[in-house]
Amino acid sequence: MKQATILAILAFLLAAVWAAAQTAEPPFSKQYLPVKQYSQAENEAMVAKFKDLRVTDVVDGLDVVGLQDVTVMDAGIKQLWRDEKNFTHRIYGVAVTLRLMPPQERAPIFPTHEEFAKWESAWYKTRNPNDFTRQLQPDTILVIDASRTRDVGFCGSNNALGWFTRGMRGIVIDGGCRDSDEVILERIPVYQRGSTRGIDPGRILTESYNLPVNVGGVLVMPGDMIVADTEGVVVVPRAKAEAVAAAARRIQDGDKAGRRKLYDKLKMAPDFTVK
Repeated sequence: MKQATILAILAFLLAAVWAAAQTAEPPFSKQYLPVKQYSQAENEAMVAKFKDLRVTDVVDGLDVVGLQDVTVMDAGIKQLWRDEKNFTHRIYGVAVTLRLMPPQERAPIFPTHEEFAKWESAWYKTRNPNDFTRQLQPDTILVIDASRTRDVGFCGSNNALGWFTRGMRGIVIDGGCRDSDEVILERIPVYQRGSTRGIDPGRILTESYNLPVNVGGVLVMPGDMIVADTEGVVVVPRAKAEAVAAAARRIQDGDKAGRRKLYDKLKMAPDFTVK
């Protein structure tokens, strides 16, 4: 068969496929932003590159790769508590994303507490899936889009502590947690808009996990790097993470060397921030 004939046949087939695609019914729903799954070993190796970096170092590193102010969450999301001695409120890890939505119903009115407790128990079993917790491996940070919800504390002193036992490093939520006094005492790092009070049933629905979310005005993809301290929260897209970490590390090392000289000049005892 001549080459020209073969090309003509291929062109005809491609045209037919294209025409069929134009007339086919689109799917009822579709996820446009693709997500990528990384192994635990890949995540831990990446987190190690960000160990002890400050938000300011990471923001400077993002400047180096051309992402000035693109992935810095707004200042309304801030730490619940602060450790001024050891900086244990600082967190860095891999994002596990969760999206919450307001419901289209409220809790019925119950004549007794016992009947309410029975309804509440059934609600947690059927309306509040918690399979996302299996994603909370060591070096992860739970990033929650709860911006569309009202005064509801999806995370509190009990469930947050349970997630912490899995190796989760902290919580970043565009919304808030409840039981703040206990969460502070338990030293669970939380970055939020403000404390909340209500329980979940009748106030919230879990919509999805490990899909793209908008938290603090920033796109967060599952697997992105999260760094948070007193300066706020910054997101590092995974594709840029290695380059950002390398640049941020050079910037931090230079800052440490410069401040160490000033410590010596002022006869200040060196602390861990300059070592």
